[in-house]
Amino acid sequence: MRFDELLFRAKAGDMEAKTEIFVKYRPLLIKYSMVNRRFDEDLYQELAVELMKCIRYFKDAE
Repeated sequence: MRFDELLFRAKAGDMEAKTEIFVKYRPLLIKYSMVNRRFDEDLYQELAVELMKCIRYFKDAE
């Protein structure tokens, strides 16, 4: 499935699509949750919440 289709499904409330996006971006979330080479769980959770907000507030450019 193309990412835009996945994104539209996630925005419509499809939990499977949201999970797929989360799994896809999890390595990036982990990477940006590192502070001084240590994993920061609070930062990871904040970034995960922001990812979910981005899905909710996504607007199609068309």
